[in-house]
Amino acid sequence: MKYIITERQYKLISEREEEILTIPYDHFQDWNILQLFLKRRNNPPYRISGNLDLVDSKIESLGNLRSVIYGNLDLEESSIQSLGELEYVEGNLYLRRTNIRSLGNLKSVGGNLDLLKTKIRSLKNLESVGGNLNLYLSSIISLGNLKSVGGSLYSAETPIESLGNLESVGYDLDLMDTKIESLGNLESVGASLDLVGSSIKSLGNLKSVGGSLFLRKTPMSKKYTEEEIRSMVDVKGKIYL
Repeated sequence: MKYIITERQYKLISEREEEILTIPYDHFQDWNILQLFLKRRNNPPYRISGNLDLVDSKIESLGNLRSVIYGNLDLEESSIQSLGELEYVEGNLYLRRTNIRSLGNLKSVGGNLDLLKTKIRSLKNLESVGGNLNLYLSSIISLGNLKSVGGSLYSAETPIESLGNLESVGYDLDLMDTKIESLGNLESVGASLDLVGSSIKSLGNLKSVGGSLFLRKTPMSKKYTEEEIRSMVDVKGKIYL
C-alpha cells in the first residue's frame, strides 16, 4: 500500500528529523555515559547546556555535538583530533596544548578562544570571537573567514601571513615578530596595535587605533614619518618608530 503525504507534512517530518536534542551536562557529569545515552538514541545531533570539562581526557572527536550553550568547553591538553559537527560555543573554548589541526565547522565563539601551542594553520570557517583570541606559539598562517574579535588578539611569534577577512579587534592586537606584510581589510583596533619586528609594509584599510601604534623594526618604520602615518590612520595614542 502506498502512502501519499503532502509537502507540508514532509516538511514537518524533515524538521523533526533535524531537531537538536538539548542535554544539561550536569545530568551526566561523564562523557562516556553521555555517549552511551546518545548511542541508544541512534546518535542524534545535540547540544550541551552548561560547562563541558574534558581537560586532559582521551576524547578524540566531539561527534554530533552542534553547540555548547550557557557554558564553556574545555579541551586543554586532551587527545582531541576533531571538533566533529561543532558550530558554536556560547562561552569560552580552550584548545591549548592539543594536537588538533582544524576547527572544522566552528563558526562562532561567544567568549575567549585559546589556541596556544596548537598545530592549526587556518581558522577556516570561524567568523567571530566575542572575547580574546590567543594564537600565541600556534601554527596559524591565516585567519580565514574571521571578521571580528571583541577582545584582544594575540598572534605574537606565529608564522601568520594573512589577516584574511578580519575587520575589527575590540581591544589590543599583537602581531609582533610575525610575517604579516599588510593588515588587509582590518579597519579598527580598539586599543594598542603592536607590529614590532613584523614584515608590515602596508596598513591596508586601517582607519583607527584606539591606543598606541608600535612599528619599531619594521619596513614601515624606515619608510614613513610619524606625521605621514597619522595622515593615513587616526591613532589616539603614541606612535613608536
